[in-house]
Amino acid sequence: MKKTICTSLVFLLSFLVNAQTPVKYAISFKNAVHHEAQISVVFPKTSSDSLHIRMSRSSPGRYALHEFAKNVYGVTATNEKGDTLKIVRHNPYEWVLVNPKGATTVNYTLFGNRGDGTYSQIDETHAHLNIPATFMYADAFFSHPVEVTFNVREDLHWKVATQLPNKEGFTYTAPNFQYFFDSPTEISNYKKRSFTVDSNGKDYTIEFVLHDNSTEALLDTYFEKVKRIVLAEKDVFGALPDYDYGKYTFLACYVANASGDGMEHRNSTILTDREGLANGGMDGNIGTVSHEYFHSWNVERLRPKSLEPFNFSKANMSGELWFAEGFTSYYTNLILCRAGIISPEEYAKRLNGTFNYVWNSPAHEYFNPIEMSYQAPFVDAATSVDPVNRENTFISYYSYGSVLGLALDLSLRQNGLNLDDFMRKMWEAQGIEEDPYTIDDLHFNLSLYAGKSFADHFFNNYIYKSKMPDYAVLFESVGFNFTQDENKPYTGMYIKGNTIVRNAQKESPAYKAGLENGDVILAIDGTTVDNAQTIDKIISEKKVGDVIKVKYSRYGEEKTTNLTLQSDPTYHISFNEKAKRKIEKHRETWLKQ
Repeated sequence: MKKTICTSLVFLLSFLVNAQTPVKYAISFKNAVHHEAQISVVFPKTSSDSLHIRMSRSSPGRYALHEFAKNVYGVTATNEKGDTLKIVRHNPYEWVLVNPKGATTVNYTLFGNRGDGTYSQIDETHAHLNIPATFMYADAFFSHPVEVTFNVREDLHWKVATQLPNKEGFTYTAPNFQYFFDSPTEISNYKKRSFTVDSNGKDYTIEFVLHDNSTEALLDTYFEKVKRIVLAEKDVFGALPDYDYGKYTFLACYVANASGDGMEHRNSTILTDREGLANGGMDGNIGTVSHEYFHSWNVERLRPKSLEPFNFSKANMSGELWFAEGFTSYYTNLILCRAGIISPEEYAKRLNGTFNYVWNSPAHEYFNPIEMSYQAPFVDAATSVDPVNRENTFISYYSYGSVLGLALDLSLRQNGLNLDDFMRKMWEAQGIEEDPYTIDDLHFNLSLYAGKSFADHFFNNYIYKSKMPDYAVLFESVGFNFTQDENKPYTGMYIKGNTIVRNAQKESPAYKAGLENGDVILAIDGTTVDNAQTIDKIISEKKVGDVIKVKYSRYGEEKTTNLTLQSDPTYHISFNEKAKRKIEKHRETWLKQ
């Protein structure tokens, strides 16, 4: 096995061995009401005739480009004598300071008004800071340590929550910019809970920071769920990660002005949503807690080689996201079930949407899970103004990997093995020592765990190709019903009101009939259509194989087409309460392991 120095050890020792001058930031929020922060940064002495400073174009955990420079203005720079420096712009992301000669101070204003895992939001409720979206940096000093002082709004009773170690007061440090940019910070009048977990004889603090309008009692109830999730996920891997400073922090911001998101980081995670604990967030947000915490093993330390080191100047592409994100997604609801937060019946019910999305997509014709992962820079919170054909060409690597994780787990269990033990083997082989893995490593380690024949079959059919596992057999083995209604007619039209609102999927009845996104359905077999319920009622009275005459409007022109009804392809997954005792015990081992 390739041996590497544990990254956490490097972080802990870096302050002792790194004699480089730190880059020092100060940020204040006097104009928070208008979403502005004032930022000052002092770059160390340089003898170069220019200093290139820039804003990031990407952020840890995100794979698409995000142009953070668009929210920066009022940039000025002075040398150590206080003389104003000339600034030259060669591209939208960078400022070139001419002839700095010595230490350089840069001041600028940041506008931020999106509270999620990628951007920053500044207002009078909080300063929610994603670090790459907030702070300029210079490649010349990227390996230098960092100090940042948060000048909090004491009039608003703000406090600082972050994975950055505290130096003194409101000044925090980082060993280098890779760690600094991976350290989101929530500054608000938050509430906090914590508990201690023993792992391999060492105590770790798990703290939950909540910016929310809920009561203390609601937070107590929610935190009990968080604790159960932490312990259930620890059981999968056998131990907690060796958090660099002995602490892991959930940064939850459940307020009306936030945007729903979750974003993993090395020793913390961002959790955001508009729903507070008092208005739906108690049940609606706990799945994100489960997903993001699993990432502290899978992604943060058991990490794809393609993401090392993370590049802040461009989109980061990885072919392993079906495992990194997808298998994490598989465990999201499974952990909720094992922790007693949802029932086995609810777990089975929740499989339906993801399963049908994945296996009823025509996109398998174009991309396997590896290539779906390559699409991340185009879909991971990415934006585009031109229409795309995702309905026919893309399946989320979160969802695709999730149902493949399910198939692998149930297949292993048929052979007396399980996915938990494989994840633990991967953790022991490459996660603990933070030896980044490749797809070949995944294939090889599965061969070691389950045998070469088993691993070759799984990878050759479902990873390198896009075949569908035999889920009927797999679900039967754990007492889940798995059916389709062959007699239910299906049009393939996704309707809102009486308008088709999605691209027609290839080979669906609507696609074959030439119907498309934006078409307005006027009548079916002569019956005027006024809403989706009318369409559903008309179709429910038909049979599979019937040909219906569809009158529709496209770009203001009335047209007609014939549509042949097919069997509804929807799969139905449910909990079989009458499963045999042997199968019940097998199912219980899986869902309560």
